[in-house]
Amino acid sequence: MIFIPQALTDAWLQEDIYGGDVTTRALGIGDIPGRIIFCHRKGGCVSGIVAGRQMLCALGLSVTTLACDGERVAPGQALLTASGCAAALHQGWKAVQNVLEWSCGVSGYLSDMLAVLRQRHPDGHIACTRKAIPGTKLLATQAVIAAGGLIHRAGCAETVLLFANHRRFLANNQAWRDIVDRLRRAAPEKKIVVEADTPDEAMAALAAAPDLIQLDKFTPDQALQVAKQAAMTAPDCSLALTGGITSASLPEYLDCGIRLFVTSAPYYATPADIGVRLIPENSTQ
Repeated sequence: MIFIPQALTDAWLQEDIYGGDVTTRALGIGDIPGRIIFCHRKGGCVSGIVAGRQMLCALGLSVTTLACDGERVAPGQALLTASGCAAALHQGWKAVQNVLEWSCGVSGYLSDMLAVLRQRHPDGHIACTRKAIPGTKLLATQAVIAAGGLIHRAGCAETVLLFANHRRFLANNQAWRDIVDRLRRAAPEKKIVVEADTPDEAMAALAAAPDLIQLDKFTPDQALQVAKQAAMTAPDCSLALTGGITSASLPEYLDCGIRLFVTSAPYYATPADIGVRLIPENSTQ
């Protein structure tokens, strides 16, 4: 589980309820006890449960968790329920729904991608990049892990990743072996990852034997040729595919000989359909 500070979940609440719920106040129903139920209308892999619970508890509500992050729920299954006064219930409603809808959208999308990949390659992996929507990094990280994915690179200090934008600042930016050796000497505790933008760059990078080569926006045929060459000339060098990897494009790459896919697509998935029902305590409605 990813630790999400209380200050952050409080801030998500505050964005919506800084002035309270004027409708509840105007109706004079704020003190009436009631319940709120969040359910996943279509079902799928869920995330955001822990964050949602934290938000509801901050409002003084009594919360029951009915599903766990990473669980695959059935259509209509309840995720969270809480009880307390109507004022607090209405204040938690939309803020928590928003967190659940976005988080479950990410985890559901990635879970479905992994199901397609692992039906063909049980040892396959999908890693999500650091290009999450600003302000959502912790929720995104939790959703990726919940779905069974990997975090490709949480930040630029985490791994050594050589891009063309780095190489352009070097006097000899085609000296792949010299560059890789330089990186190994400077960061001996890190794996050396390089990105190749063309098949020629990939072949040159293979000769330098980094730990991993990312193939950016390669076609399935191009990726297959690099994978064949890697098996012969650099068997200890892993390969990953990145750039345009989505649920729609993934099936095209299942026979290219590469088992690691890098993507940002889950962060932009359609939010899940989370239904919310508020009812007075002891109501039969």
